[in-house]
Amino acid sequence: MSKPVEVRALNRSDLPGLLALYDQLIENDLPLSPELAQTRFDEMLKRQGLTVFGGFADGVLASTCVLIVVPNLTRGGMSYAFIENVVTDAGHRRNGLGRLTVQTAIDAAFDAGCYTVRLQTGSKRPGTLDFYKSCGFDLTKHGLEVRRIPPRQASPT
Repeated sequence: MSKPVEVRALNRSDLPGLLALYDQLIENDLPLSPELAQTRFDEMLKRQGLTVFGGFADGVLASTCVLIVVPNLTRGGMSYAFIENVVTDAGHRRNGLGRLTVQTAIDAAFDAGCYTVRLQTGSKRPGTLDFYKSCGFDLTKHGLEVRRIPPRQASPT
């Protein structure tokens, strides 16, 4: 008998599954040692206003997103939120789990008193943009960024 679909905040024991999902998010990402991964994940779990959500299918972590709630001094003091690092395992796409995971994060943001939830994507693929629209996002603003990602080091041969 299969377990029902579940979306919840991740905990320390979920890190291996999360890292496996992140392997599908960014091709050729910079390397991350297991020690640094655990340190960073522990920092994330302790940070107030930051929640890593995971969607589970048959007990396996199959989708994730990060919600960041930011206190604010405009909009009557209402916070705002960002959703980042959205990914669903390739074998679990198009079945609603990714949408449920993102919707859980959106609901958590509004439950926390946020007036808006923002998400940026670098993808220009119509399927990705349609997915975000199906989650309730509209293309209403322009996102700008400054990046400083170090180049990958060549592997010794």
